[in-house]
Amino acid sequence: MGFGCNAAAIVSCRIIDSPRDRLVAILTNNFVPCNGRFPLLITLSSIFIAGNIVYGKSILVAAVILFLIVLSVFVTLAVSFLLSSTILKGESASFILELPSYRKPQFLKVISRSILDKILFVLGRAIVVSAPAGLVIWLLQNTTIGGYSIIHYLVIFLTPFANAIGLDAYILLAFILGLPANEIVLPLIIMFYTGNSSITDLNSIEAIRNLLLTHNWTYVTAICTMLFSLNHFPCGTTLLTIKKETGSWKWTFLAFLIPTVTGFLICFVVSQVCHLLGF
Repeated sequence: MGFGCNAAAIVSCRIIDSPRDRLVAILTNNFVPCNGRFPLLITLSSIFIAGNIVYGKSILVAAVILFLIVLSVFVTLAVSFLLSSTILKGESASFILELPSYRKPQFLKVISRSILDKILFVLGRAIVVSAPAGLVIWLLQNTTIGGYSIIHYLVIFLTPFANAIGLDAYILLAFILGLPANEIVLPLIIMFYTGNSSITDLNSIEAIRNLLLTHNWTYVTAICTMLFSLNHFPCGTTLLTIKKETGSWKWTFLAFLIPTVTGFLICFVVSQVCHLLGF
């Protein structure tokens, strides 16, 4: 379910009886890319991986996305094995899924409960996170100190960290400010590059391509950005859901820390190897 929404997938972990296995599933769920991350992955694949391909471009993009999905599954399994062998070490429980008795569907009840328990449940938490976050982003971009916006000073601070993992500071800042929802990471990057005072978007892939190339994007930048998109902290809604489901800030913090550290390590290794090979 994480391929649709990581927050909804966290809720679905309730069906796992074993507390240990449930925690493993919750802590590794974010390695699976949700719908909010696919626009960024597809856009960068179209521009940098299949940008010069005339025939079969869509097939190549689909193959790249499939490779990223398979990679995310392998990372999920590897981290799950690591957690099961260390902080969550213990006996694995068997998983039994029983088929319920067949009964005549109660359509109105199913629809009403689905809306109240699932859709509104997740959307309510999304609103709690997104509304204040939107205000924070606007203030950071429009509040000036010494003639420069607060964003400018954040970029200076983040530059060495971003460069170490193959990104620039604007990309890393976009991921940080994109905590409310993964969907706004690319619009935030565009906002920073264009100097707009609010989150914006461009009308075509070609316009995005020209903007990124103007700001010195390379194949390494695109690859590291896609890898970091796959491996970074959960969105705010997912974090709130993890806190609700586990009842612990400790597990919520670990759910934030584990994918973020994994993403930094993977991107650091990939960027340094690419630089050593002269890419």
